[in-house]
Amino acid sequence: MHGYDKYAFEPFAVTVDLAVLTLRADALHVLLVERGQEPYAGRWALPGGFLLPDESAEAAARRELAEETGLADVGALHLEQLRTYSEPGRDPRMRVVSVAFAALLPDPPEPHGGGDADEARWVPYAEARDLAFDHDRILADARERVGAKLEYTCLATAFCLAEFTLGELQQVYERVWGTALDRPNFRRKVLATPGLVEPVPGAARLTGGRGKPAALYRAGPATTLHPPLLRTPREGRPA
Repeated sequence: MHGYDKYAFEPFAVTVDLAVLTLRADALHVLLVERGQEPYAGRWALPGGFLLPDESAEAAARRELAEETGLADVGALHLEQLRTYSEPGRDPRMRVVSVAFAALLPDPPEPHGGGDADEARWVPYAEARDLAFDHDRILADARERVGAKLEYTCLATAFCLAEFTLGELQQVYERVWGTALDRPNFRRKVLATPGLVEPVPGAARLTGGRGKPAALYRAGPATTLHPPLLRTPREGRPA
């Protein structure tokens, strides 16, 4: 553009932040890293990092996800852009705009700190508080987004292994929504929803309780739910 001067604008950095969610020990967990450098040295934060000059935000998010989890291949994992966080004072170092992503992992390995992180660990969602920067807000937004999408998409199966029981699938909804569901009613809704799950012929899994082993299912071909699997008014939103 004629007369355009790129040096007339204050430079700023772009980062990615990851709200990585999984189910462990019957509870919703999030991946956190302990910052090893200022600002907020010693504080827990969501994993993330600066974009490199030759990569997109999604490529940076997948790179950071692989580095923090130790997984060699993260291409098949669910990763979606959450929103952009651009408040001028969100980072004390300089103007930093963050593109946040939500990632869902089934049966993840133990994490390890990378970059400027001293340590990384899976933390129960209920204990993930007072995070560095504006990461409390990002994490809350991620849970609300995921919880809402469980109602009208098949996203819940992204928390599960390739083969799962209906009880394990119900746990996903209960832990993300923060509410108990009626088992017979949940089972009836799931099996009546076209394309949500498919039975694995002849397969079953012992669940630790009494009675016969539970049948195994896998994710069906659908991406959206018709009808949606809605939370009832009394179940409300996550606490």
